[in-house]
Amino acid sequence: MIAPLYKRILLKLSGEALMGDDKYGINHAVMGRIVAEIEEVSKLGIEIAIVVGGGNIFRGMKSANDGLERVTADYMGMLATVMNALALQDAMKLVGLVPRIQSALRIEQVVEPYIRGRAIRYLKDGKIVIFAAGTGNPFFTTDTAAALRGMEMNVDIMLKATKVDGIYTSDPKIDLEATRFHKLTFDEAIAKNLQVMDATALTLCRDQKLPLSVFSIFKAGALKRIITGEDEGTLVTV
Repeated sequence: MIAPLYKRILLKLSGEALMGDDKYGINHAVMGRIVAEIEEVSKLGIEIAIVVGGGNIFRGMKSANDGLERVTADYMGMLATVMNALALQDAMKLVGLVPRIQSALRIEQVVEPYIRGRAIRYLKDGKIVIFAAGTGNPFFTTDTAAALRGMEMNVDIMLKATKVDGIYTSDPKIDLEATRFHKLTFDEAIAKNLQVMDATALTLCRDQKLPLSVFSIFKAGALKRIITGEDEGTLVTV
């Protein structure tokens, strides 16, 4: 068996990934497939932290444009991530994984608050830590929360799970000539405005030298292939 390249990872799951081809909500078949990918990697002894988005339930920016105050909309989005985290936790328990949710917003009756030392202890004990509620502050995306938690957890790499199998020169669904980047630097990704993730998150990763891999969570075995160093997705480094 090929030895994994990384000991501790942070997986960023978008809310959109959880809804599959549905218009909104959580597609439980898709959730099951995602959990199976996570379980496969967990069996390699990898310590796994997860940041989950909430766009399948609530999209803050759009709602702000539709009349809600941006701060209110962002807090509603944070609560949506807690809902996704609870669903993900249940799906993980069904296959025998041991998840723990930590929330940047205090909702003790539902999930425990984010405590860095406790989260690191969970990871070392082989538990999977799901971080919910973003950074706990409005105006910051869950991509930025993922970069922040990745650095706080001292992970070896951040993995952004999307519907596309990497970063392309243009949208591959529209441009049939689009080609996938195998490797990029953070400066190139920012300069080319490739819409990998928001600029704040990219800058955080660049400044702290935290590698980023962008891949499709819908390709069977893709997560494991990244962990074992195969050519999958796009690797972004300093």
